[in-house]
Amino acid sequence: MLANTVRNEDKGEKVVSVDLSTPLQLIGRSIEFQRIVEVLAQDGDLLITGVPGSGRRTLVRGGAQEVGAIVLEIDCIRATDGERFLQLLAEAINQSWEAKKIQAWVEKNAQEFLTFHHEKKLKVLRNLNQKQLWQTFELLLQLPQIIAVDLQQRVVLILHSFPHIRSWDRHNLWEMTFRQKINQDSEVSYVLIATIAEKSNYLDENNHPLETIQLPPLANDILAMWAREILHKEGLTFDSRSQALQIFLEAVQGHIGDAMVLIRRLQILRSSQGLITEQDVEKAIAELLKDLSMTYESLLMILPANQVHLLESLALNPTEKPQSKDYIQKHGLSRGGSLQGALTGLQHKGLIYGAEQGYKLAMPLLALWLRQRLR
Repeated sequence: MLANTVRNEDKGEKVVSVDLSTPLQLIGRSIEFQRIVEVLAQDGDLLITGVPGSGRRTLVRGGAQEVGAIVLEIDCIRATDGERFLQLLAEAINQSWEAKKIQAWVEKNAQEFLTFHHEKKLKVLRNLNQKQLWQTFELLLQLPQIIAVDLQQRVVLILHSFPHIRSWDRHNLWEMTFRQKINQDSEVSYVLIATIAEKSNYLDENNHPLETIQLPPLANDILAMWAREILHKEGLTFDSRSQALQIFLEAVQGHIGDAMVLIRRLQILRSSQGLITEQDVEKAIAELLKDLSMTYESLLMILPANQVHLLESLALNPTEKPQSKDYIQKHGLSRGGSLQGALTGLQHKGLIYGAEQGYKLAMPLLALWLRQRLR
């Protein structure tokens, strides 16, 4: 369903209407979804930016399905080095092309670097040196176009958390090769999924332009309608005599991922009458934060100390000016490069928004948990 906001001229109020033709998962994202479909249908390439849980994967997968494309997906966070990245690419290819065709291609082009096992799995040979790994990379990058031509279908190669490869691609050779490849394949679309902070790294792509689609938090009226529709399908509704809906919206702050998690918890805690009260929402939030506690603790353990300190400060006191003298003194932050480095690091990890959203935490439930922990 699609929320269209119109004004009631008699009362001067905004009214949300519903277009029943839009799938529920696309509420609030139908414009972005339509643009994704248009770009993929026109052999375009995309950079999708947003925080974790903003719906990036759902939209891209749905867009690829809409144009009838074959989807190859790589989660770059799982790629700890070049060899692991190649294996993930090989696995994606293995799931998208006939075994006999993969085997024939390997035997003809890549027996020195790849093997097609008896269990019908394409694998990168072990102990390849850097030169051989690079040759393997160049060979595998030919396959999406070959698959598309062979099957007479478009191929969409989705690279989740693409900037993560910089952790081992020290000289940007792998990244630049990918970005050069983007405009070369006539039947393949490349979709890079990253955090909002990555947008600035792709602005000056004169030779290899990428259209950028950014996913901001959803407006409260749209998210409220979305939540009501999902709960209605389960026979549940927010008690209109209470502040239940308002408490829900305040907790999730337009974050579709956190909203979905909280809705699932409300479904588990459902009352016999189907009404969701303030107490129900507060109980669901409390139980959810307890369950997420270990995950959040683990997250803090892997962050540098200055980033943890800044994250805690922003959870307690969101601000548009974290670099101001007053804010630094209030929270005991380090000035200069250390603070700017922490801001940049948290933005690139997708944990905070930048200046456009006021430097608040991008994951509302994490912000709630931190506030409870610090008070």
